Amino acid sequence: MGRNIKITLNPDGYSIKGCDIIYPPKGQAGEYARLAANPYRGCGNECAYCYVPSVIKMDRAEFDAGATPRPNYLKRLERDAVRYMATRCREQVMLSFTTDPYHPGDTSLTRETLEMLRFYDLSFCTLTKGGGRAMRDIDLFRPDRDAFASTLTTLDEAESLRWERKAAGPAERMATLREFHERDIFTWASLEPVFNTDATIEIIRRTHKFVDLFKIGRINYSKLTQLTNWKKFTERVVEVLVETGAGYFIKKDLQQYLPAGFPNVQHRVQAN
Repeated sequence: MGRNIKITLNPDGYSIKGCDIIYPPKGQAGEYARLAANPYRGCGNECAYCYVPSVIKMDRAEFDAGATPRPNYLKRLERDAVRYMATRCREQVMLSFTTDPYHPGDTSLTRETLEMLRFYDLSFCTLTKGGGRAMRDIDLFRPDRDAFASTLTTLDEAESLRWERKAAGPAERMATLREFHERDIFTWASLEPVFNTDATIEIIRRTHKFVDLFKIGRINYSKLTQLTNWKKFTERVVEVLVETGAGYFIKKDLQQYLPAGFPNVQHRVQAN
């Protein structure tokens, strides 16, 4: 299957023209990863702030009803993976931007995806609100190549339940991050969306010892976007990052508030 493959790179120099399952995310998603894949259509976490249905033009009720496998997904993934292997790609393929790899339903396709990426010598990262559901696949993660990430928005279980109705609670997500970290797997946390600035600051303080990197944004498509003092928030973030020595990347929406010369590396080499 790997013979006589014609490969043309896109102008970015790493993604491959004609691949549609492994793709380069654009815009704000592109700040998180250079390559991604989405095994499912829909999600099921029922997050009140989720804007994905409008982006992919999917009815929100259908999106929230649960995740279903994308048509012919594994065959299409393998086709792309063969091509990326041929380029000796070392970029991680992130799961996922338009769904959750460890959503509340059947996630067997997630394990099959990780197994296939490994088979074709590709690295991966999973970003999830699924908490302990990800532990099933911890044996597939390689400390020198792969990463496990979770979205953290609040420390309050009741507040999480209001915003992220069927996602794992914050305590479970943090415990899972700690488990992966203790297995020497690189961990990072998405501190986005930010709907409680005090909580975000406290999350960094409480988790920096087992989270290798924080990716920090804000909330968009919400009245809180206009009501929050993002300059003050960014100043507080900088203070706690310096205080704890935590790894970080500040996303574009907040970069205008960073002190002059404050280092901010978007895609850093995984330090394991």
